[in-house]
Amino acid sequence: MAPVATTFFFYLLSGLTVLSGVLVITRKNPVHSALALILALLGQAGLYLMLYAPFVAGVQIILYAGGIMVLFLFVIMLVNIERSQKEEQFNKQWLVGIVVAVALGVLFVLVYTKGKSLFPEHAMQLPEQSNTQQVAVLLYGNYMFTFEIASLLLLVAMIGAVVMAKKRI
Repeated sequence: MAPVATTFFFYLLSGLTVLSGVLVITRKNPVHSALALILALLGQAGLYLMLYAPFVAGVQIILYAGGIMVLFLFVIMLVNIERSQKEEQFNKQWLVGIVVAVALGVLFVLVYTKGKSLFPEHAMQLPEQSNTQQVAVLLYGNYMFTFEIASLLLLVAMIGAVVMAKKRI
């Protein structure tokens, strides 16, 4: 008998992620949209956990659902929402958007119907290893200098964004 819980949680997390993604683009309030994006990112982290990738799930939660969303919320707070809500919400490119959405839908249906020939019959089984420790050894061993340079560049970019935002206020 096949396990039922794995399939159930996969569909639950997938549905949660897709529904949250739809809420992100349909909400008029930007704060509600940001909260739906957090929920979508958490659902995606749950899917990563189901794929036995705990490091990627942790990075997803800490970096994206935590750090990036805080920056999004700061931008939302700095933008004048009353003025932006009075402006025209939709631009004149809706026809192009519909054509691209239909083309993407047709591509999804084609891959779904003829996708068996695109992928190998038996996927290679990878041994379950402790990928978090291996990434840490590489990141803090061989690439320590590169990691520190990237963190300094991010710090300088963050300070520059704060200074630029403070000048506009």
